[in-house]
Amino acid sequence: MGKLIDRIQLFFEGYAFGVCTRIGEKLGIATSTVRLFFIYASFITFGSPIIIYLALAFTMNIRKYLRKRSPIWDY
Repeated sequence: MGKLIDRIQLFFEGYAFGVCTRIGEKLGIATSTVRLFFIYASFITFGSPIIIYLALAFTMNIRKYLRKRSPIWDY
């Protein structure tokens, strides 16, 4: 059972959006603390932080895509 939980955790940490990790790195706090904040805030405010989380994930994904593209003048 423990191995299954570890695999699930590695999947979400590796393939999830990474919003909590990025926020934790920028603010210098533990990632688990940021995740707990999102979970508790979602329960207290009936899910509104999920919208913020998804907006941040979308922004991070777009920025990562734009960084991978090479500029036009490099061709």
